[in-house]
Amino acid sequence: MKAEEISRKLIDKKLKVTPQRIAILEAIINLNNHPTAENIVEYIRKNHPNISVATVYKVLDALVDSRLIKKVKTERDIMRYDGVVESHHHIYCSDSDRIEDFNDNELNELLEKYFEKKKIPDFKIEDIKLQIIGKYIKTK
Repeated sequence: MKAEEISRKLIDKKLKVTPQRIAILEAIINLNNHPTAENIVEYIRKNHPNISVATVYKVLDALVDSRLIKKVKTERDIMRYDGVVESHHHIYCSDSDRIEDFNDNELNELLEKYFEKKKIPDFKIEDIKLQIIGKYIKTK
C-alpha cells in the first residue's frame, strides 16, 4: 500500500497524517505477519532511525482506537497487530508463535446462526473471532 493510500485512511478516520503514523501503518501492512511492536520498530528504523519505541506504542494505540488495525494476543501473551480489519479468524502455531489469517464464510455463517439461536441475555455481539491453536505437522 502506498503512502497516499495510507494518508487517505488516516484522514478518513480523522487522524493527523504524520510520517510516524504512515511508517507504522505501512510496516504492519507490508510485514503482513501480525508483527509485534518490536518487529515494527525494527522494520521502520531502517528509514526512520530516530523513532522512539514510545512513539510506536502511542501510534499503535491510536491506530487500534480508530479501528485501522486490530490487536491479536498470542497464547504466550504477546501482543501482535493485524492490518486486516475485516472480520476473520486466526490460526496460531504454538510451536513457532506464527499467526495466519483464516477466512471461511461457512464457518462465519455457522457461528452467527449458533449465537442467534443461543440469544445471550442482555448482550449484543459485535464481532466473533476464533483463534485456532495447534501445531503444523510435517508430512512426507
